Amino acid sequence: MTVSYKARRRLALLILLVGLPVYIVASVTVVNWLDRPSILVELIVYVALGIIWALPFKFIFKGIGQFDPDKTD
Repeated sequence: MTVSYKARRRLALLILLVGLPVYIVASVTVVNWLDRPSILVELIVYVALGIIWALPFKFIFKGIGQFDPDKTD
């Protein structure tokens, strides 16, 4: 399944505007369930949740900051 550059840009924006706040709320909620662990454990949890959140969307964000390869002048 090939997604156009324009669609990937829109999807990336949607993910950042909706997904990132949801990730932040979920991360803080998970850490609160742990009853304020040590700083090291808290850091590990935040890093793990950040990696887990970003991996499924890697193909969408790849190449977004470059020029549109689909555009022909």
